[in-house]
Amino acid sequence: MSQKIAIKIGGDLLKGEELNRPLLEDLGDIAKKNRIVVIHGGGDIVTDFAKRLGKEQTFVVSPEGFKSRYTDRETAEIYAMVMAGMINTKIVGVMQQFGINAVGLSGFDGGLLRAERKKRLVVVDESGRKRAIEGGYTGKITQVNGSLLEALLSGGYVPVISPLAMGLEFEPLNVDGDRTAASVARAIQADAVVYLTDVEGVMDGGTVLRRIGALEVESLLERIGPGMSTKIHAAVEAVKGGVNKALITSGFVEKPISSALEGIRGTVVSL
Repeated sequence: MSQKIAIKIGGDLLKGEELNRPLLEDLGDIAKKNRIVVIHGGGDIVTDFAKRLGKEQTFVVSPEGFKSRYTDRETAEIYAMVMAGMINTKIVGVMQQFGINAVGLSGFDGGLLRAERKKRLVVVDESGRKRAIEGGYTGKITQVNGSLLEALLSGGYVPVISPLAMGLEFEPLNVDGDRTAASVARAIQADAVVYLTDVEGVMDGGTVLRRIGALEVESLLERIGPGMSTKIHAAVEAVKGGVNKALITSGFVEKPISSALEGIRGTVVSL
C-alpha cells in the first residue's frame, strides 16, 4: 500500500566523484510505489564554499549540546546561494539521472517554509559558561505550506527541499535540516520520516537500539552524546506531531531506506 514518506539525506550524496548508487536506486524504487518528500543537508559543503570566499565560519554550542552555525547576514547569503542554489540543483539533477521526477524547492518557493528569527541564542563558551548572543539569521520553522507539497505529490513529483526558510520580514533564515524534516513530515501527515546518517542507528554502548519510546529520550541523551541528539529530538517532534514513526539509519548500506522501513535496520522512534 502506498505511503507518504519524508526522507532526510545529508550532503554526502554529492561528496567525491562516486555517487551513492545504492541510496539513489532505493530512492527510485520507493518513489515508484510511494509519495515521498526529500529534505537535504549539506552544511559541510557550505562551510567549504564560505572559506573559499574568505568567510570563516563560526559554530556555537547550545546548553543541550547542539552544535550549529552562527549565521550573520553575509553567512546567510552564502548559505542561501550554496544550499538552495548549488546543492539543491545538483541533488535534483542526480535524482533525475536515476529516473526520479524531482522538483527543487527552498523555503521561499510558494512560501514553503516560514520561520521566526531567533532574537537571542544561549550558547556555552569554551570555559563552559552560558551566555546570550545576538540570534543572527537563524530561525525556527513556524509554518509549512503543506498544500503545495500535496499538489506536487499528487502530480507524481518528488519535492526536494533545502533547509532555507523565509523570515517574517522575507529575509533568508538558516533552519536545522533535521527539524525541517520533522516539520515537513507533520505538514503532509507522513506515515514515516527517515533520517539517513553515517551510522547504523542510535548507538548505546556499541549496540544499535532498535526501538526508542519518545518518553525514554531524555534518559538516553546523556549516554549517546550530542552527535545524535538533534536527530533524536527531531524524530520525537515528528511522532508527537502525528507521524506514525521516525527511523534513524545508515545511508551507506544496500537498500538503506527500504530496509529501515521493513524493520531490518536502524532505530525506530515512536510514542
